[in-house]
Amino acid sequence: MTQTTGAVTFKGNPMTLTGTPLTVGQPAPEFNLTASDMSAKTLADYAGKVIILSTVPSLDTPVCQVQTSRFNQEAGALGDDVVILTVSVDLPFAQKRWCGANEGNCVELLSDYKDHNFMNAYGLRVEELGLIARSVSVIDKEGNLTYHELVGEIADEPKYDAVLEAAKAAL
Repeated sequence: MTQTTGAVTFKGNPMTLTGTPLTVGQPAPEFNLTASDMSAKTLADYAGKVIILSTVPSLDTPVCQVQTSRFNQEAGALGDDVVILTVSVDLPFAQKRWCGANEGNCVELLSDYKDHNFMNAYGLRVEELGLIARSVSVIDKEGNLTYHELVGEIADEPKYDAVLEAAKAAL
């Protein structure tokens, strides 16, 4: 498995990412994630939709809450052909609790707590923390990666406007 050191930092300290780094233009890697009702979700479940794929280390942190809330607010204006998925390693029960407390009704929260296959397939496992790196990707209706931002400092927010523009362009 590929390891990349220094692509991201946490509070200024270089971190090691495990997995294959993503490249715009490639087919999005398959995944198997868990929804808040404990059902399995795969990339195929969203076939024919533009996907904004937002990854956060933990919904219980301020920046992750801001990022997920912002995409939740933006979701309604994007239409039915766009789905926003937020992936973390939080347990599905914690994700469900977050949704209830934060009116998270437009963003679908998915967990990679079981086997970390998602964060390894997407090159986002932060070895030192055992968490997923902060990133945002856009996958077009054909399943290809059209945008990818790996946020350099895990404590920083992504470029929301660029993500939304990429999602609209993928329609």
